[in-house]
Amino acid sequence: MIRKMEERDIPAVRQVAAESWHDTYEGIIPRGIRERFLSAAYSPASLKRRLEQSILYVAEHHDTVVGFANFSRLPDTGDAELSAIYLLPAYQGRGLGTALLESGIGELSGAERLYITVERENRNGIRFYQASGFSTVDEFEEDFGGHTLNSIRMMRSLR
Repeated sequence: MIRKMEERDIPAVRQVAAESWHDTYEGIIPRGIRERFLSAAYSPASLKRRLEQSILYVAEHHDTVVGFANFSRLPDTGDAELSAIYLLPAYQGRGLGTALLESGIGELSGAERLYITVERENRNGIRFYQASGFSTVDEFEEDFGGHTLNSIRMMRSLR
């Protein structure tokens, strides 16, 4: 089941973020950098702010949160950003990611394009985005906590 995230979901979303981040970025981002990022970006206060300022959905299986997605409107552009979409590894490949994505898109009325940034080595993520209608619009290097990432900017038209 897909539903809007609520404040009571914060502990479960933090757990999903930690487990899925370590699974996804093992060998791509050093563990210490991952842990620092997770502590800051997925702190209870940070997630509470996200709830107030953006669109968050959770995926549940038997009343347990197993995934989440975070969407934001980009100011002054008519576009939107998918800033996070993660599922526990055991629940990937079951259609929940697509359901999260489509639920968020359904709330982005008026947005023309949806953007995502994905690390080039995140092959599963790239395959998911391509299968979901995203195409590459840019490739670049970025500093992530002192570690260089090779990133891909992808876009899906919403019109």
